[in-house]
Amino acid sequence: MKVAMFGDVIGRPGRVRALSVIARLKATGAVDFVVVNGENAAGGMGLTPEVAREMLDGGVDVITTGNHVWNKREMADYLDKEDRVLRPANYPSQVPGRGWTVVSCQSVRIAVLNLQGRVFMQPIDCPFVRGRQAVDEIGSSADIIVADFHAEATSEKQALGIYLDGAVAAVVGTHTHVQTADERVLPGGTAFITDLGMCGPVDSVIGMDADTVIPRFITALPSRFAVAKGPVIVSGVIIEADHSTGRARGIQRLMETFYDYLR
Repeated sequence: MKVAMFGDVIGRPGRVRALSVIARLKATGAVDFVVVNGENAAGGMGLTPEVAREMLDGGVDVITTGNHVWNKREMADYLDKEDRVLRPANYPSQVPGRGWTVVSCQSVRIAVLNLQGRVFMQPIDCPFVRGRQAVDEIGSSADIIVADFHAEATSEKQALGIYLDGAVAAVVGTHTHVQTADERVLPGGTAFITDLGMCGPVDSVIGMDADTVIPRFITALPSRFAVAKGPVIVSGVIIEADHSTGRARGIQRLMETFYDYLR
């Protein structure tokens, strides 16, 4: 089973280009199943039900999120209704939505687990403890488990990958929007990369118009960010997972740049 996982989608430019790549990969048989982090897919900050449906209808099998999933108020009810759109599993249990789901693809049951880091982020429940609990809860209901760890610190991401090595087919990092070059299969059979990168404008500050971001660094005053324009990069990985063992056979980075202008 070939599972593609894509980094944070930034606004409409990221959505359009990511969906075009996904459509091609699926049509050619290069991938069977697609996971996309969509927490910045609506205007560069947050997610809406309409945008989520656009992505699901466009070939995405499961949408993961992170700390920006709560930015759009209308997502609360939607998260309770749509089990293919996740919020991090280590948020308190009383918040809307779910932290993992199981979807069948070609008779293979694939579980997608969403976790969020705590270093330099909100002090929510422990992703290590909750991640292990979730893997146990999924148990025999899935043949393959892949995890999106939405976290800021490189060390925390690497630590979780090693902690879950052998228990899941993949642990991939999201949130920092810059793809790392450390993809590998860990000794226990878990594919890992510190960060998938992003699907969004290249000439930017992590997808946002630099002119709207730089003033905040200079003045420390709040400012409204805007999605950048120009060339768009689509970043992620393709993981080859063995459903008979639940382990990864390989992981390959994917990065494609579109230079045609997209408003």
